[in-house]
Amino acid sequence: MTLPVRPPMAPMLAKLAHELPEGDFLYEPKWDGFRCIVFRDGDSVELISRNERPLQRYFPELSPALRTELPRRCVIDGVIVIATDHGLDFDALLLRVHPATSRVEELAQDSPASFVAFDLIALESQNLCDEPMSARRLMLEEALSDAKPPVYVTPATTDVEIARDWFERFEGAGLDGVIAKPSALTYHPGERAMFKVKHDRTADCVVGGFRRHVSGSGVGSLLLGLYDARGRLHHVGVATGFTAADRLALERELGPLTKDALRGHPWAGWRDPEAHGSWEAVRPQLVAEVAYDHLQGTCFRHATRFARWRPDRDAKSCTYAQLDEVPPRELREVFGDRIARRPARVRPQAARARAGA
Repeated sequence: MTLPVRPPMAPMLAKLAHELPEGDFLYEPKWDGFRCIVFRDGDSVELISRNERPLQRYFPELSPALRTELPRRCVIDGVIVIATDHGLDFDALLLRVHPATSRVEELAQDSPASFVAFDLIALESQNLCDEPMSARRLMLEEALSDAKPPVYVTPATTDVEIARDWFERFEGAGLDGVIAKPSALTYHPGERAMFKVKHDRTADCVVGGFRRHVSGSGVGSLLLGLYDARGRLHHVGVATGFTAADRLALERELGPLTKDALRGHPWAGWRDPEAHGSWEAVRPQLVAEVAYDHLQGTCFRHATRFARWRPDRDAKSCTYAQLDEVPPRELREVFGDRIARRPARVRPQAARARAGA
């Protein structure tokens, strides 16, 4: 490639903020997908991940569209998403990280991906990294003014009140927050120069088991469960982030609950190591309060953060009913008809395990 900016390149990142900053900012919805920088030089197209690895083999349907819809020579920062009738489907993205080309192509037909652009890094022979965000945004809009699906330009606003409205409304479509970019910000590869505000909530969950830390010393993560209306305990995610001292303390605390724990355990049927990994059951009696940011389907989208034990709560009272119900929102105002009608059926924990998420 003869572009002024060449792959690999680490994208500019965002640091967590607890509320939206006010002032001279450009605000955008935070898309729940695979971060991707697209490099196009004529017929040559490369898709580079946040970890500076190639992505094009996992999304074969995108390269032809990018050759058609992007300027002939450009570098564009954005995100790969899969939009379905029930919102953005991150688990369907995880399934694409598969060694079999035939399987990837099958998934590309069943649940096609889209590319949402939000920054212009280079255009023709111009390296735009030293241009302010406000100027790069205008150039991006002009460069992609005629782009057609599956290529989109993310909505953006300078009005903080509109951004706050997006923060609440768009969660039901699978977007998990808002990004704030200083209007004067130049592009800083690999640096956390922007701000992200994500949803932060708590839930009381049953501890149904644990996995040991990779070091072999103590508890690495707690396996969390919630009861549905029929009294079935569903695995909803994990709590992680314990210090070395916490890991050992948890091992001592959970130890007495491991004896005969699989006898009558609602997850006793977990026998597939690919789907569930190596784990140790505990009698589902303890209740942990955890902080989470986003619920996708019936599972927490990311690992949760342990807050405290809740000895005052009965495990059977830990149900989905305690969670905020976010009304679903259609993505059609952004994606139109480019929505997968037959989303892949995913066992979320299995998909995340395969992708190392």
